[in-house]
Amino acid sequence: MTNSITLPVDPEKTLELLWARVRQRGDMPGFSKVVSAIVGAMHGEDDREFNMTRTVLSDPTLTQRVLRLANSAMYSAFGQGINTVSKAVIVLGTETIGHLALGLKLIDGLAAASGTSSNTRSEMEKAVLAGQIARQVASSSPRRDTEEVVVCSILHSLGRLMVSFYLPEEWAQVQAHAAENNLEENDAVRAVLGLGLDEIGRSIGKRWGFPPQLIESLKDIQPRTPEEQAEGPLEHAEWLAAVSTMSTRCANVLSDQSEDSTSGLAKIAENYAEMLGLDSETVLSAVDNAQKAVDDSTPRAAKPADDSVSVSQATLGKPADSVAILQRGVTDMRNQGMSASTNQLTTMALETVYQGLGLSRAVAFLRNHEEGKYTARMCFGERTQELLPRLMFNDAYEPNVFHAALANDKMIFVEDAQAPGFLNKLPRWWRETLPTSRSFVVLPMMLNFHPIGFLYGDWDKSLPTSKIVPSEVVLLDELRALMVKAVEHRIKIEPAWARTMR
Repeated sequence: MTNSITLPVDPEKTLELLWARVRQRGDMPGFSKVVSAIVGAMHGEDDREFNMTRTVLSDPTLTQRVLRLANSAMYSAFGQGINTVSKAVIVLGTETIGHLALGLKLIDGLAAASGTSSNTRSEMEKAVLAGQIARQVASSSPRRDTEEVVVCSILHSLGRLMVSFYLPEEWAQVQAHAAENNLEENDAVRAVLGLGLDEIGRSIGKRWGFPPQLIESLKDIQPRTPEEQAEGPLEHAEWLAAVSTMSTRCANVLSDQSEDSTSGLAKIAENYAEMLGLDSETVLSAVDNAQKAVDDSTPRAAKPADDSVSVSQATLGKPADSVAILQRGVTDMRNQGMSASTNQLTTMALETVYQGLGLSRAVAFLRNHEEGKYTARMCFGERTQELLPRLMFNDAYEPNVFHAALANDKMIFVEDAQAPGFLNKLPRWWRETLPTSRSFVVLPMMLNFHPIGFLYGDWDKSLPTSKIVPSEVVLLDELRALMVKAVEHRIKIEPAWARTMR
């Protein structure tokens, strides 16, 4: 088999073949799109918290699993439970939630793509184990860049994962060439493919729009010499790459299950501990703890049985436990109190209504006094972002349900908006922009007898008919009161808010 290898191999040809196979077999389902959205939300300049919340909520399975991780033992220091994605983003930060979500989508995407590939499944298991080891190492380090280093360590094997899945014949050649010529794997990879697996991983990262620092971490770092060690601590990107390299090598040793794994791990720990700012005993303890880790604080392949409830609720309209969901969301808002900004609390309220009522769309409208209009500022739901520019209307009173709700400061629920006798009570902008809606709810917000905005949510015709029961009304009214209280507080401490909150 090795006789068929022609040296030197053109690395560009290898990458061209890889992307050709990706196009033929299809990219990992929804993978690069969601990853790009997560990365964009992490590094965007405007409304990062809201954009991250919206990105996670767009995937019901990801929503449930992010909340599970946010409430795991690892984050117990934050005290009370986290019931909404928006609170998780506020408490843990967009970077941490972004890395959590990215790690979950990477593993789930690879798991889905490699369903029929035993080679790729094996490599994926090593990548997950490397992530576990990196988590334990980071938790022992004063740097504590935990979620970032976990994702970097999982991604460290991205080149190997992609080659084993999309180029199985060439991967078999690599293994055979290494065995027949007694070569290190990376030397065999370069002989067969013309470039290293870390170079392939970085090329993939650039194509998928990963952050530069994440791409930079996708390289093998050799142990430092005493002279190099005397130069001082590693820069952040180099430290990420070193932890990822060490974790990946430990995962490979453990996965091989050879009799001399103990000595192999000890050698790796001895080589990397000092450059990571740790001692070898701490590194070995971290590896041992990673092997024993079985809780939800580590991204794993998706568990369909666990996640089916969330997915079905998202597609069938209002969930059976709507009251419980609303209660948890209101509790998050109440506990967050005045420490949250108005935008943050609005995001939490909108998410609570969206998830609790199983809406097709949820939109937050705010009143712009200077322009004399109500304009949509935030939205959850499929295709709502493209509707935002069209969701606005004048604040001058008109005889329709929206102005009636605002004038009377009362929640309005419309069960059948398409009823012939009711259409004339709906404004033109609603009929033209939301023609597929059957039922909707309006939650007005009034401050000092003046409307400041409202939350809107609807259910499409394709969903079962929904109603709002008295126990839900109580919670929705409390949600409205918390929103108004937050706005009132913001005005007191920042008088210019009313002019800048547009």
